[in-house]
Amino acid sequence: MLSPHTIRIVGDPVLTERSAEVSEIDGRLARLCEDMFATMYAAPGVGLAAPQVGVQKRFFVYDLGEGDGPQVLINPVITETDGELEFFEGCLSIPGLHFDIVRPKAIHVTGRNLDGDEVSLTADDFLARVIQHELDHLDGVLMLDRLDEDQRRSARRAVRELQLGAGEPQPSLGSRFRLR
Repeated sequence: MLSPHTIRIVGDPVLTERSAEVSEIDGRLARLCEDMFATMYAAPGVGLAAPQVGVQKRFFVYDLGEGDGPQVLINPVITETDGELEFFEGCLSIPGLHFDIVRPKAIHVTGRNLDGDEVSLTADDFLARVIQHELDHLDGVLMLDRLDEDQRRSARRAVRELQLGAGEPQPSLGSRFRLR
């Protein structure tokens, strides 16, 4: 039985640091990825980056549930972007809060898989969004960093409530994010 990891929550310094490149793809990394999948599915989520479980390495796991199965992307780099799309986005490290985030609609990303093989992938819409979101975690960027100042001010209040354990965070009047 796999033991899921605890997902780090906003305020944890590990979430704001840039992660180091993965230098060795081995059985230990594969086992960690298996644990991360168990953690992600239990949350539930569609993606989970290593820093979200306290590991400062450049890789993430994802599974959109669309038949491709679980995927791992190691040392990812976005080489091209195209278009723009606003999407209502959530994060396992900011539970209960969702924000309208603008990101490129389509991307081309390269990296490695768990076999050490090169991955070159063109993604759009939801897959592009998931990859960009998880890659942000590898760079120490949270969704909150992508908000404008008014949104960020309202979001900070809701995050404080979340961190204080005051129950479900409540948006202030006039905030531009919604809670689920």
